[in-house]
Parts: sequence; C-alpha cells; structure tokens
Amino acid sequence: MIIQSKRIWIAGQFIPAQLKVEHKKIEAIYGYGELPVQKDYGNDRIVPGFIDIHTHGAYGYDTNDGNQEKLLEWMKRIPEEGVTSILPTTVTQVPEVLLKAVSSVADVAEYEYEGAEILGIHFEGPYLDMKYKGAQPPEAIAQATISEFKKYQEAARGMIRYITLAPEHDTGFELTRYLTQNGVVVSMGHSSATYEQALMGIANGATSMTHVYNGMTPYHHRNPGLVGTAFRVRDIYGEIICDGCHSHVAALNNFFTAKGREYGIMVSDSLRAKHCPPGGSYKLGGHDIEIRENGLAYLKGTETIAGSTLNMNMGLKILVEDAMVPFDTALNSCTINPARCLRVDDRKGRVAAGYDADIVVLSDSYEVIQTYCRGKSML
Repeated sequence: MIIQSKRIWIAGQFIPAQLKVEHKKIEAIYGYGELPVQKDYGNDRIVPGFIDIHTHGAYGYDTNDGNQEKLLEWMKRIPEEGVTSILPTTVTQVPEVLLKAVSSVADVAEYEYEGAEILGIHFEGPYLDMKYKGAQPPEAIAQATISEFKKYQEAARGMIRYITLAPEHDTGFELTRYLTQNGVVVSMGHSSATYEQALMGIANGATSMTHVYNGMTPYHHRNPGLVGTAFRVRDIYGEIICDGCHSHVAALNNFFTAKGREYGIMVSDSLRAKHCPPGGSYKLGGHDIEIRENGLAYLKGTETIAGSTLNMNMGLKILVEDAMVPFDTALNSCTINPARCLRVDDRKGRVAAGYDADIVVLSDSYEVIQTYCRGKSML
C-alpha cells in the first residue's frame, strides 16, 4: 500500500512525500507523486501515531477490571483519537485486584488483535504518599518493597514497564534501583518529596515524573519541590495532562518552555468515563467518581480531581492553539518522547523507513481523519 500527502511529518518538518507500507512497517519513503498511490490525503497532515503512557481506561472500561473482552474493545476503538500505542494503567488497589488486572493485560498482549499496541503496563501505585494520593484509595496504599513488586511482575509476565511511586517512601531507594536495573521506568509522583529527595530519586534511577503539577509538592521559590525539580532537571521526562483544566494553559507553556522539545510527555490520564455520556457516576479504585460539565472526574461530593476524559488529538490542539507551545514540541510530547522514555524509539514515534506503520492523518482542526495501526486502517 502506498499513501501520500503534501504534508508528512519527517525530520521535524512537513514535506510532500509518499509512504510505502508493507508487513506492518513503513518499508520506504518516496517523493510526492513518484509512484501510483492507493490513497492521496492531499493537504491533510500525516504524523506519527500517538503514544499514551498513562491511561486507566475508556468506553466504560478500567484496567483494574481485568476484563479481557473490554480491554480488546478499548484497543480497537482508541485509534479514533489517533492513539496507536498504549500503557494500560492500574490504580492503587488491594493485591488480588492488581494481580488479576496485570495478568489480564499480559494475556491480551499475547493475542493477535486489532488496534493500539500494548507496549506494557503502567503500574500507578500502590507505593504512594498519603498526603498527595489524590483520588488513589488510601486504604490500599502500601510500603514499597522489592519482594511485593516481584509478585506483581511475575503475574504480569514482565509487562510492567513503567511505575509511579513516591521516592521518599522507598526506603534507601532500594526498589527504585531494582526497577531501574530490571528495565522498568521509575516515575516519581503522588509524592510529598522535597527537591533534595527528588534529586536522590533521580540519582538512584528515576527518569520521569507523573502528571507534573498534580499529585506532588507544589513549586515555591524557597522550596522547589517536585515541580521545581521537573523544571531544573531538564533531562528527565515529565508527564503532563494537557486538557487545560488539570493545569492552566500558562502552566503548560511554562512546563514545555523548561523541558524543551525532548522531555515533555503528554498523557491523557483518562478514566473509564472517556467516550461515555457526560454526567454519569463511575468507580475508580472502588470509590465513587462523577464527571462534571468541564469534562473532569472528581471524587464524588468533593473537589478532588480523579482524572480526565481527554482525547489525545484534542490535547495536541490545546497545547498548540491555547498554550502556544511550538508544534514540534507539542507533537514530540505524544510521539517520539514517550517512545524514547520507554526505549522503543527504534520502531515507534517517527515516520521513517523501518519504523512501525503507526500513522495518524489530521485535519487542520486536529480532527482524526484516519489512523493506521501497524499498517492497518482503523477508521
């Protein structure tokens, strides 16, 4: 199959080109109009597929449910917003729930299925701080230990690739070092860590931060905290929820100004309520949440934000059009940067020969016209 457009994102710019897609890969790239094509997208933009490394669910499904049929439906439908790769994300819960959840994801990842590729599991909690737990269930927060984590990773058959933990509660940073040495990305979040504690977390192997600004010590000019660490240490990754509600658009601009083109990562942090009718009541970690008119989820009857219903293509629009983040920086945040963070940038995150044929066709209004997951048309 050969497709073409006058605007394909290659080498950090839009150029007219053709893509030859065979065997789930971009086999070759040619000049625009060089060969007969199966599909000409005209002036619509072709960009790499979006990678969401922090997403709990959508379409009424949550990763903690451990329902394989619903997980398969999620993977098949999520390309509607341009997502081609994903880390299904757990939320803090009791061990039996988490063991079932990670085992279920591992089972599905072994299937030949249609849709977004499961690159691994994001294990958010249960090794978190009580003060900055956010909507994470306090009754299930646990002490970080290597022995307990090994049980989860065994159930996941090695699929836990990314974990959120509070570094100040990892005694001697033992778990952080173990995870780093065994190929798991450590992300600091839901944490009351000071600037100094965060630096020690980084020194012992942490390479990312979870939803910067949210669930962490705020910035103060005499006590920089985790936010100050995210700004100061520019060569570690930082997730950020780009719905314009979790963080003001000016704060989004500040974050990307500090992180530059290579270390900011857009995430949805979406819940089961995404792509469901507004106004409903749902569960997160066994607790009731409600979706309000602004699209945010809250713990029922409180002002505690519990997650988002953000579509990734709209997150890109918010970054560029509202937060005034340069397009290349914004696009990197949902393509090559998460790929680098997960160490899959040898096959994901770029439109280039030899890479997986994960491609999104976008209109100028950021609507998804077509998504290809490993070369298969999904819309």
